[in-house]
Amino acid sequence: MPLHIETSFGYHSRMKDLVFSGVKPTSVPHLGNYIGAIKQWVDIQKDHRCLFSIVDLHAITVSQDPKELRQNTLDIAATYLACGIDPARSCIYVQSEVAEHTELAWILSTIAKMGELERMTQFKDKSQKGGAERAGLGLFAYPVLMAADILLYDTSAVPVGEDQMQHLELARVLARRFNQQFGETFIIPQALIQKHGSRVMDLQNPEKKMSKSEDAKAGTISLDEDGDSIRKKIMRAVTDTDGGVACNLETKPAVSNLMAIYHHLTGKTMKEIEQLYAGKGYGDFKKDLAEIVVTTLGPIRNKIEDYRKEPKELQKILDSGRDKAKAMAEAKMKVVRERVGLGR
Repeated sequence: MPLHIETSFGYHSRMKDLVFSGVKPTSVPHLGNYIGAIKQWVDIQKDHRCLFSIVDLHAITVSQDPKELRQNTLDIAATYLACGIDPARSCIYVQSEVAEHTELAWILSTIAKMGELERMTQFKDKSQKGGAERAGLGLFAYPVLMAADILLYDTSAVPVGEDQMQHLELARVLARRFNQQFGETFIIPQALIQKHGSRVMDLQNPEKKMSKSEDAKAGTISLDEDGDSIRKKIMRAVTDTDGGVACNLETKPAVSNLMAIYHHLTGKTMKEIEQLYAGKGYGDFKKDLAEIVVTTLGPIRNKIEDYRKEPKELQKILDSGRDKAKAMAEAKMKVVRERVGLGR
């Protein structure tokens, strides 16, 4: 019989992995966030200790309206709960309310190398519009803060998409470097990646990841979107001229993306989906997929609206999560400070 312990989360958990992840409060999460992250979290929390943060410090690396940011923070909390994250099992909290995140980020920044950060592809992508020289320091140092988020809680597993692997690898590098310089302090985190659909692509541009940005609305399905809008977007999703529902990321990226969505929302394998639509056109496939998405997201949308009506209840959940996360963070930072010689 496996050993069980009472944890600070208030439930019995096997004495093993702690999982950390988070979402930026820039808008209500979309279908890609759900499939690539939140849906996984709901299952992961059954067997692991989990911290699911609302990473508002990451959000302000680009300009945000303060009032909207606060509302978006509550909307993310509502979305977590609506999707099935259980605050009795998982710790849900706001990143900025645990100051140890930024303290550890500063300490890690003293051992991070400029060249390592300059190689980050997301910084290159996000700084393209204004040029790297005009990009903010926060955007440049974003991966160090992400590393602090992960290492602060002795995280052993991080659910990430392929596009975040570079950031996770930096966290692993910094953990090893700190351990070598100051003694064994941090656990080296591992990645949890799905085989299909860890990156849900834009419905209008399968070369780009589904995004919350304003110019990507036609290809993005928000979790609070109404059924008619979802149906229109699925039916208008690009495919190809070859015909035939088949998975091939190189020759049929758009269709493969739609199939990945189908797979994650039904549990059917790619081969089963191909067999189900053998000899049928994209129209039949899209109609069925649209109804699957509407049926899946309908209850989530309704629950989000219900939670939005109870902001005080959301605040209570976030306050409780903050206190639990902060207790863990304070204990870890006491060790870190001692190791690097801070304090008296």
